Amino acid sequence: MDRLEAMEMLVTAVDGGSLSAAARELKIPVSTLTRKVADLEEMLGSRLLIRTTRKLTLTDAGMAYVAAARRILELVREQEHEATGEFATARGELVVTAPVQLGRLHVLPVINQFLAQYPDITVRLLLSDRNIDLIDSHADLAVRIGELPDSNMIATRVGALRPIVCASPAFLARHTPPREPDELVKYSCVVFNSPYLSPWRFRLPATHKVYVLEVKPRLEVTSPDAAVSAAAADTGITYVFEHDADEALRSGQIEVLLSQFEIDPVPVHLVHVSRNLMAIKLRHFIDFAVPRLRESLSRFGKQKRR
Repeated sequence: MDRLEAMEMLVTAVDGGSLSAAARELKIPVSTLTRKVADLEEMLGSRLLIRTTRKLTLTDAGMAYVAAARRILELVREQEHEATGEFATARGELVVTAPVQLGRLHVLPVINQFLAQYPDITVRLLLSDRNIDLIDSHADLAVRIGELPDSNMIATRVGALRPIVCASPAFLARHTPPREPDELVKYSCVVFNSPYLSPWRFRLPATHKVYVLEVKPRLEVTSPDAAVSAAAADTGITYVFEHDADEALRSGQIEVLLSQFEIDPVPVHLVHVSRNLMAIKLRHFIDFAVPRLRESLSRFGKQKRR
């Protein structure tokens, strides 16, 4: 039995949630995958999976074995990359994760420039507003918004994003503009459901204390561009990052409110796993991306208190 192959099949099945999903991803018959996992369990003398019609559940032994298998497979991949020259020359696939809007507006243009300069490198860009685990997703680099927890990751700051409250001039002409954040509960609000901006947060000018405000949405959306569009269409007041609303602010479709109550700008970092041996493709990308992202984000993150 090819033990590494069986490990790969087992991990894929666990990640996919079912043997059939793993078989489709690996492009093999379900019967082959089932037999390989069974052979692995027989060799170990321990049951790893509890199979039901709807999902797979790991036994205690299975949880420990899958965790070890992930480490082994990752080490094997690193050694394969080194053997094929990815640690000596700039080539191979680079996997980058980023928040959706930040990735589309700022990271993707940098990647396009990078690919033009490095023809032997390919990039897979994973856009998600949840923090994707670098190890589990086999990603090389993440763009992260917000304060970073202590970890063994290496982080390079590339900018900051300013959270703003904004509404259209027409909406404000029909309603007396709020003078302080607590008054927002009386207004029609457009809420962008985001891990970075929920709940709405403000800083008291006198004490600098940060507090949260729970607003009842008249409209709730899952993307910042939708929130900005709704605000520009006079639906209500919204809370987004300045870069999300940049075009609408420039064109006068919306304007900033309550700037004196803004919290500090939220940092943006490039994050990668701390390793003694770093692939040349990753080194080149970091060197290439850091100054360009800093330039792209340099217009944002500057508080404009009134």
